[in-house]
Amino acid sequence: MAISQELLEILRCPKCKGSIYLNSDQSGLVCDQCRLIFEIREDIPIMLIDEAKPL
Repeated sequence: MAISQELLEILRCPKCKGSIYLNSDQSGLVCDQCRLIFEIREDIPIMLIDEAKPL
């Protein structure tokens, strides 16, 4: 089960509060402003700044 469009519309970057989007292989959520990717594990987005990886 993938992340619903409804959830994607609600989620924001926890660092800058900006918009995020699903990357092309649907393995993470990307914030272009912070240049971070938040991993998705078992269909759950890990929205912790300390867990984010740089782009």
